[in-house]
Amino acid sequence: MDIHRCRFVPYPPSAINALAFSHPSSPTHPGKGPQSLRVAIGRANGDIEIWNPLRGSWYQESIFRGAKDRSIEGLVWTQDPEDVDKSGKIIAGKLRLFSIGYSTAVTEWELGTGRPARHSAGNYGEIWCMAAQPKGHLLKTPGKAVEDQTKEEESQIQDLAVGCADGAIVLLDTADGDLRFKRILARPPKKRSRVLSLTFQTRHTIIAGHADSTIRIYNMRNGQQVRNMTLGPGPKGGPKETLVWSVKCLLDGTIVSGDSTGTLCFWDGKNYALLQRIKSHDADILDVAVSADGQSVFSGGMDRRTTLYRRTSSGRPGEGHRWAKIAHQRMHQNDVKAMATFETKGLSILVSGGLDTMPIIVPIQEFGREHHRTLASLPQEPNVRSASKKRLVVNWWDREVRIWTISKRSKKQTDEGSSPDVSGPQGRRLIAKIALQGDESITSADISSDGKHLAVATMAELRVFHLRLRSGMLKVQKLEQTQTFADLSKRQAKMIQFSPDTRWLATIGADNSIQLYRRSEINDDKVSPIFLQTSVELKRLRRDTSTTKANDASLGSYNRSINRLTFSADSRILAVSDISGFLDTWVIEGHEDLTQGNDEEPNPADAADKFDSSDEEDSGEEDSRIIIFGEHWIRNPAASLLAKLPAAPLVLSFRPSTTQATRTLTNGNIGVHPTRHNPHPHSHDIPNGEDRLFILTAENQIYEFNVLSGRISDWSRRNPTSRLPQEFQDLRDRAKSAVWDVRGHNERIWVYGVSWLWMFDLSRDLPPVDSEQKDVNVTNGISKEISLKRKRGDNDEDRRASRPRIDTGAGSKIPNAKLGISIGRKMRKINGTDAAAGQWISLEAEQDLPSDEEGDYVLANESDQALVKLRRGSINTDRYMLNGHVDDSTDADTSENDDTRIAKMRDGKRLAYWHTYKYRPILGIVPLGSETGDEAAVGEEDDDSPSGLEVALVERPLFDWDVPPPYLGNREWDP
Repeated sequence: MDIHRCRFVPYPPSAINALAFSHPSSPTHPGKGPQSLRVAIGRANGDIEIWNPLRGSWYQESIFRGAKDRSIEGLVWTQDPEDVDKSGKIIAGKLRLFSIGYSTAVTEWELGTGRPARHSAGNYGEIWCMAAQPKGHLLKTPGKAVEDQTKEEESQIQDLAVGCADGAIVLLDTADGDLRFKRILARPPKKRSRVLSLTFQTRHTIIAGHADSTIRIYNMRNGQQVRNMTLGPGPKGGPKETLVWSVKCLLDGTIVSGDSTGTLCFWDGKNYALLQRIKSHDADILDVAVSADGQSVFSGGMDRRTTLYRRTSSGRPGEGHRWAKIAHQRMHQNDVKAMATFETKGLSILVSGGLDTMPIIVPIQEFGREHHRTLASLPQEPNVRSASKKRLVVNWWDREVRIWTISKRSKKQTDEGSSPDVSGPQGRRLIAKIALQGDESITSADISSDGKHLAVATMAELRVFHLRLRSGMLKVQKLEQTQTFADLSKRQAKMIQFSPDTRWLATIGADNSIQLYRRSEINDDKVSPIFLQTSVELKRLRRDTSTTKANDASLGSYNRSINRLTFSADSRILAVSDISGFLDTWVIEGHEDLTQGNDEEPNPADAADKFDSSDEEDSGEEDSRIIIFGEHWIRNPAASLLAKLPAAPLVLSFRPSTTQATRTLTNGNIGVHPTRHNPHPHSHDIPNGEDRLFILTAENQIYEFNVLSGRISDWSRRNPTSRLPQEFQDLRDRAKSAVWDVRGHNERIWVYGVSWLWMFDLSRDLPPVDSEQKDVNVTNGISKEISLKRKRGDNDEDRRASRPRIDTGAGSKIPNAKLGISIGRKMRKINGTDAAAGQWISLEAEQDLPSDEEGDYVLANESDQALVKLRRGSINTDRYMLNGHVDDSTDADTSENDDTRIAKMRDGKRLAYWHTYKYRPILGIVPLGSETGDEAAVGEEDDDSPSGLEVALVERPLFDWDVPPPYLGNREWDP
């Protein structure tokens, strides 16, 4: 594969201003949190990212796009009260997300569409902070009076409190799924001091931090101010007033505040007296987070430090407990602006973010014994596309689109084996910039494979441009509106894609509606692209999600949001997937006939024959079908046979076809004749070309389906997920997309994430897991003899450290040899006075996986291995040696390093898989040149030849980002 490393493609980062978990901490909850647990990240460009922790396997699930000058400065989740259905089953309350951003309005977001659902604004100052009222304790007692039940239901409603720039604190009512002004709790004081931070001490007590060195306590019941707590004057030579940037409350009611002097203060929760001050930062403390048990406190500030405090015993009778600074680390490269915590029995994490744009996951209970983990700030779905035939690369962000052209590698460079140079002007050139009018940010964009059409979508409109390349110059012409053709500017979309033959434009609306627009057959470069006025709307199958484990009523329709869209290579099959793991597919029936116009057949008599009986509930959705040029879209007859995936698909891609047959019929469909009852006949043939769909899920599981038959492909049957390399299964960064290499006789797919690139050869079977594992555990000829089937009873530390994801949701465990802080993982138990008889006890001896997660870490299973051998046949099963080596006729060599494997690949020996971590962070990888390599000589398979796969790999390293300079204090030597 020929790689152009492109660092010139821009993608401006956006700072993190707000963080919020969808659920409060629940230390008694088993496992790693509820299925509906999400994290919302608000950025300065107005985007809200929804992340799924997925039991420690973090990935970006969706993005709610913002708009110009609409920064997200605060985020809050609430949950409506539980309900009971007719059968007496408890239905979880709906999760609701609210945001603020330098305005007088509070915005509620519709999770299912990613658009604002409602706003609440009033005649008060700009909103600076927001907090949600905690739920009351629900006591379920039979025979309770109606009045008591009503009071308990009201105690489950979470009102919002917002702090304003004029000093007012306003209460907003969220009952009945609405957002209404309730009352003003606190009137502005004479000074009109800004309310910078808010939190609830109890359900009816509000703590407010102001910009006048004061913390005020209010009683929500009577609206009275209970107490003022003053921090005193500012430091000498500095401002007179101290800004209270953050206030939080511990489990016992203790109040914690962080201010602009870098001081963390602890206040008594009953008499509101100052207990302790700790000067721990060189600059402002911008946010504070507390653990669920109230024993740990974290602070982050402008000096880039994340500091941990723990409660300790004072040693003096009558003084109670004191707090001590335990440690600090500079995990971020710039200001730490937001923090949020969540804890269960299996998950104990702190999420922080700031000006360096990257979320960081920090362990709470295992702080110092586990690594922190940095998540990617780049989008999960690449915002890079290419017109491979014209060697054009398109990328976009906010309201801007840029188009680049990349020169082809010269024959001299190819002969010398030098890497392609795209760093200078001779290697690439910016040929177009498009700045969209309006305020809405771009949600999706795509360019046709021939480079003639560019589509750009926002949540307000869809724009299509005609591109004409002449003498190295690109002319961009917007699609003109006419009465004859479709006005796409009135159509909003969150996802768009051209079909490979450029005839169809698929759009996914905010409401997850699917529309297809047909391009007219006018082959004139001087005429702008036009789309027929008649569009095709496709309906998805109705799914019964009441029994699925992943479903949670609290997320509403969010789980059914479409997250991926793809066409088959011949453009005759369309597939979409949603967050819950369901697949929907459609096919084109008939053949293209330009002699036929557009027609609509109402109530087709053969509609019942096209679908299974299981789809009778959707019969009303197929009352009519639109025929365009002799073709119409129908639901795939085998659509209901496609199994639900265990996790959301992140890569959805059809195998390319090496042969493209021309389907256009200029003289009509032969054998189809009009009659009096059917004046516009058309064929009912369905596609018979390449239909294998490759899928990679958020849990690093690979599946391949034959879509037209609704079955798993032969390769996927022979190579289940348990056969994937253990190193691939243990990847923490989730996949972004994939690129195919089908030139010559290749059947390779290159899958990539933000920090890795893996190749799988689908013409080869993967080596057995046992041979791979045995080879990995052989060092200097000595085998460690680690059993592959044992799950319990082995407390060896090395084995535990090698098992993936046995942590609290952040990074992996730190080896004992590298532990620089905190206590070790073993203690010595001595009975009596004989120290020599002491026994070392591992503190983690009782840490085992819960039963519902244990299956994820079993390396081998006898029944699975037997089934795989049966599917591969006896010839295949004997080709792998016990030590992982293979002979010359085998498909892979898993015992050698990457350099040896590359050398073998160049010598003509093929590998089942290969990987590298050389490129990072990867924004996207797109193909250049012909995708199938039809121009290559027959039988030419060398990847280093001019006809090999050629891609543009876009990297966005941190040092290339345009971020504000960090604060530099007096102790930069101290990390």
